[in-house]
Amino acid sequence: MAAFTIAAGTGNWFSALALGVTLLKCLLIPTYHSTDFEVHRNWLAITHSLPISQWYYEATSEWTLDYPPFFAWFEYILSHVAKYFDQEMLNVRNLNYSSSRTLLFQRFSVIFMDVLFVYAVHECCKCIDGKKVGKELTEKPKFILSVLLLWNFGLLIVDHIHFQYNGFLFGLMLLSIARLFQKRHMEGAFLFAVLLHFKHIYLYVAPAYGVYLLRSYCFTANKPDGSIRWNSFSFVRVISLGLVVFLVSALSLGPFLALNQLPQVFSRLFPFKRGLCHAYWAPNFWALYNALDKVLSVIGLKLKFLDPNNIPKASMTSGLVQQFQHTVLPSVTPLATLICTLIAILPSIFCLWFKPQGPRGFLRCLTLCALSSFMFGWHVHEKAILLAILPMSLLSVQKAGDASIFLILTTTGHYSLFPLLFTAPELPIKILLMLLFTIYSVSSLKTLFRQSFTVIAQAGVQWH
Repeated sequence: MAAFTIAAGTGNWFSALALGVTLLKCLLIPTYHSTDFEVHRNWLAITHSLPISQWYYEATSEWTLDYPPFFAWFEYILSHVAKYFDQEMLNVRNLNYSSSRTLLFQRFSVIFMDVLFVYAVHECCKCIDGKKVGKELTEKPKFILSVLLLWNFGLLIVDHIHFQYNGFLFGLMLLSIARLFQKRHMEGAFLFAVLLHFKHIYLYVAPAYGVYLLRSYCFTANKPDGSIRWNSFSFVRVISLGLVVFLVSALSLGPFLALNQLPQVFSRLFPFKRGLCHAYWAPNFWALYNALDKVLSVIGLKLKFLDPNNIPKASMTSGLVQQFQHTVLPSVTPLATLICTLIAILPSIFCLWFKPQGPRGFLRCLTLCALSSFMFGWHVHEKAILLAILPMSLLSVQKAGDASIFLILTTTGHYSLFPLLFTAPELPIKILLMLLFTIYSVSSLKTLFRQSFTVIAQAGVQWH
């Protein structure tokens, strides 16, 4: 509720939007939840009942702790509230434990932590210029952006049906982006460093942060043609940024360094033996690669080019989360995916360095880094598409071209999340929520850029 009070300066409409989506989240409490519900319950039990020296070794459950230390401490803090709801959920040996009180606690903990996300959206709205201000409230860019973020379909179903804590993590990311827009670079760097030690998936966009801060903060001036003025380099600012990263990392990893457990922690954070693809393949390049391997193997068997006895019983196309070999095509290593990802992000990094366009250029680079990592990364989760969709929302209310890309990205990205909710009762919910969000996105952005879209349409007619 604190975020709603803060938002009052923007207008009662922001409070109404935030309160409305909070009520919707409460209505979703009884819905289906995935195995991630048990994952986080187990982490509550591990951090509450075991000493820190055992957190990253405990393996009673298959859902071992594999998030960075800040998230482990977050679970530790939650566990001290959870004990007042149901003490049994904090027993490590109570595998797959569930009760009505456990359900309520975990669901409400996600809803409560979304207060940070609401505040971050409020701060992002301050970064949107008011040049395109319509007569009606619903035509204002800030209103549209608030709806696109607060009521984002993907975040709703992933956090409040499927079950995860992405809301407050994306809140940290959006807040760091807002601080960079506000030229509060040290705060932005600090927030992102903290975020990395909550969930390391945000390493996907770290190159955008690193290059932008080095180019636009550590170099304090440009030449008239926009190129770097090398003598404007500030060692003080570089040292300050390095100190922020070092202190945050020391606070997070220091206890495990003292326990000589860093290799064990990193082995949990980067489990390369899980294989190239997640059990439910993200719709990326490697999904196409796996599908092609499957087609070639079937053709090879029918044409007797392949010996059935030489084909692995379990292959990469089996859908299991383990390390397997492809049947026909060369098997892909983590190093190969890293190289592909780096090649994919290089153009956007190059533009950010040589043709800086301020915070919006950074935001565009961040989105491209997220998409490149999604397309070519190792063991990518389907939910990682939100890492591109949410930042793209900020760009969508600024330019018609970005709005068009946003609509394509959200429609395809959100649809790819449908298999996460495979139970019959949730079918009408996910269809209705996605339809409502998509219809609103299309209609609101079309209204916002009606003149631009008209010009584009006329240009298309003239071309034909």
